Amino acid sequence: FAGDVAPADRVVIRSANLSIVVPEPSASVQEIANLASRMGGFVVSSNVFQTFFSEANVSADRASITIRVPAERLDEALEAIRAGATEIQSENISGQDVTQEFTDLESRLRNLVAAEEQLLEIMSSAQETEDVLRVFENLRQVSEEIEVIKGRIQYISESARLSAITVELIPDVAAQPLEIGGWRPEGTVKEAFTALIRALRFLGEAAIWSVICIVPVSLILGVPLFFATRTLRRRRAAGKAGED
Repeated sequence: FAGDVAPADRVVIRSANLSIVVPEPSASVQEIANLASRMGGFVVSSNVFQTFFSEANVSADRASITIRVPAERLDEALEAIRAGATEIQSENISGQDVTQEFTDLESRLRNLVAAEEQLLEIMSSAQETEDVLRVFENLRQVSEEIEVIKGRIQYISESARLSAITVELIPDVAAQPLEIGGWRPEGTVKEAFTALIRALRFLGEAAIWSVICIVPVSLILGVPLFFATRTLRRRRAAGKAGED
């Protein structure tokens, strides 16, 4: 029975799910992937995508990653992931005891292997074609069951040996709504910087419009006006000189 199994022999699948805030999600995904590799694990999946944060009026990367690390190093991996976060929004660590299922599967596998051996012996001694076909069909079914159970045993073994960690990475968007009792000055700085960029952009666009449109028009209208004015002044000057 599973209750009689010694603690050291129990088969437990441990996993963790975290939602953390980080400065750069895309960079953190790579750091977590490198962490898994250093610990003898691997990346199951990763995804980086851009999200628009209406409260801050900005778009920023958001990411998720699932890794597997040796079960005995799960706590160490979680500690390293926490160290790279500016805030931990949620964390859940779970353990599923699958000792009973694992024990039952091993027992079923032994029985099926024994049945397979018996069927092979029967087939080798069968004389009639009908008997051979019937035994062959039974043997095929038993072999399929054996493969299914072996696959399940392997999956449980790998899941117990390598713990899964799924991390949701949320960007630390500076311009967030103010929280009661707290103030984020970097949010104000970001808003001021954004306003400055917009003002400079407006001035730059105005300068471009001036160079492309206003200056040529001024030249077209101004040059004839200049010569007309100068000619008029000369005529007036000549008229005054004649009167003298």
